[in-house]
Amino acid sequence: MRNESNVNAYARVFPAVFDSAEGDIVVDREGKKYIDFFSGAGALNYGHNHRKFKQAVHSFLEKDAIVHCLDMDSVMKDVFLEKFDTIILKPRGLDHKVQFSGPTGTNAVEAAVKLARIITKRRKIVSFTHSFHGMSATSLALSASREEHHKINPAQDVVFFPYDGFWGDRADTIGYLKKMILTEGSGLELPAAVILETVQAEGGVNVASVRWLQELRSFTAENGILLIVDDIQVGCGRTGPFFSFERAGIVPDIILLSKSISGFGLPLSLVLIKPQFDLWKQGDHTGTFRSNNLSLCTAAEALDFWKDDQLRNKTARNEKIIKDRLERIAARSEHIREIRGVGMIWGIEFFSNVLATKVSRALFDQGMIAETCGNKDQVLKLLPPLTIAEEHLEEGLQLLQSAIENKVSADPLQLIIS
Repeated sequence: MRNESNVNAYARVFPAVFDSAEGDIVVDREGKKYIDFFSGAGALNYGHNHRKFKQAVHSFLEKDAIVHCLDMDSVMKDVFLEKFDTIILKPRGLDHKVQFSGPTGTNAVEAAVKLARIITKRRKIVSFTHSFHGMSATSLALSASREEHHKINPAQDVVFFPYDGFWGDRADTIGYLKKMILTEGSGLELPAAVILETVQAEGGVNVASVRWLQELRSFTAENGILLIVDDIQVGCGRTGPFFSFERAGIVPDIILLSKSISGFGLPLSLVLIKPQFDLWKQGDHTGTFRSNNLSLCTAAEALDFWKDDQLRNKTARNEKIIKDRLERIAARSEHIREIRGVGMIWGIEFFSNVLATKVSRALFDQGMIAETCGNKDQVLKLLPPLTIAEEHLEEGLQLLQSAIENKVSADPLQLIIS
């Protein structure tokens, strides 16, 4: 649009005027259909306009239920909290308290960092290489993958350490972290918290190993350092279980959820806090839209997907399908450096960001939406809805194979790592 700010990004990447969507299919104004391997950057794990959510919204609005009341008590908030405790927390042995922060993921990050400093009375926060935690000041300071923004944002007492695999599979990055933090003369003081993505989505789909996660959790627990897990993009079942850290059997002190927690693409974020660390004073972190009841309405409905293991089992089956197909594609292409992923988040790293961008554009032309990520946009990220129809998953993977094999030429310029 002519009067929209230059800051707009996705309209430039995916140049269409979208009109409708259902499940895993998006339709533009011209009637062209696209298979969605983007899922609103992880905000639509259950697809577009799920009938269950639409019915809940219609019923909620028809009875004139209160939509906005800040964080005052409401029937809808009580319903959500009860279901979240019964379906998500208790079965996993978690007793975390629920804070409704502002409706965006980055506000949850801001709240968690602020709280960690209140709890420990320390300031330093450890983050990792290739991390991404949002676009507000503190979140950008924690995001190594957005280092170009560090020059224009004030220092936030952030210390970066190598993520699992950053120095290769054999490097002991946890050992390095321990040595630097605990050794006098290293120049570092004991941090208030470590903030972690168990799978770095925007950073290039980097998957931390179970052992690495367990060693990090042990170290932080033994030294009074809070562990904050940012599950904003890879939580709510994206990796298989509801929380991405479940595969490692660890329990964070603070857990951050947003994006798909509302189920319907409506804004909502949560900060889950171990009870002993809920040291907030009344009104220490507020926000006008922090527990919007319409978002809670669909969020409560989304929890029903987790009453049994059907969705988790479907994700496990789809994981195998995606992994097997990507391995075959990679074996036949000289342009692919590596594939990696877990559950329903996968990345294809190309030797050149030019190639990754060209494949993304070719897919869009053919009727499929998939974005790039990584520090140079050299990774094509696959993020289909968890509920994707089997035939659409297969069709999307076939389009991907065609785009890589037929649309990417061996132009010397493309083989340069940009």
